Amino acid sequence: MASLTSSPWLHLLLLLMAMGGTFTAAGGSGNPTAGFQKVHLADGDFQVQSPYNVPESQRFQYRDGVRTFWVHRNDKPFNTATHTNPRSEVRLRGHDYSSGVWQFEGYGYVPSGTSGVSVMQIHNEEGAAHSTVLMLHVYDGVLRFYSGAAVEPDIYDRWFRLNVMHDVGASTVAVYVDGEHKFSTSVTPSESYYFKFGVYMQHHDQSSCMESRWTNVTLYTKH
Repeated sequence: MASLTSSPWLHLLLLLMAMGGTFTAAGGSGNPTAGFQKVHLADGDFQVQSPYNVPESQRFQYRDGVRTFWVHRNDKPFNTATHTNPRSEVRLRGHDYSSGVWQFEGYGYVPSGTSGVSVMQIHNEEGAAHSTVLMLHVYDGVLRFYSGAAVEPDIYDRWFRLNVMHDVGASTVAVYVDGEHKFSTSVTPSESYYFKFGVYMQHHDQSSCMESRWTNVTLYTKH
């Protein structure tokens, strides 16, 4: 795993945020959070889920404001009661929602070679008929809505600003990359929802090791 503190991309990201608070690389100029209220997130709201058979520190690192997640194709699930694929993720707890418009914002980085993995999702309540209403997968450098529509074609080896908006009443989701609207769709409603980010192995085209890095993760809402 590359050193985070020596990454010029990280230094550029933090510099740009310090200068203006809005990262607008790759031509982005919008602010999807306009009109939203920021939700306070405490450190304890970031619940890490990682393979049960290795120490958390071997699959997750939090240093200098950056959360780094990595998982291997042959890792175990995050507990012994589930048969789900390997993951190293944060589940944002204490902020489940069932109404209004909610938005996830984070600055992400996916190193080249990572493939066959979800890096962000909107999860339904436990026991729901469908587990999620949105997953963003990475396959060979393309960020996709699940395994389908391309959201962003060149996601590798650069910091990007990701905003994901969920309008519960309208049952729609929208995805913005670097301030630009990239994707929208209707989704099947459920009872309640929560956000996750990191790496969660999917069912095809997986690399042997999957990694993503995240900083300045924030939630916003409006009612």
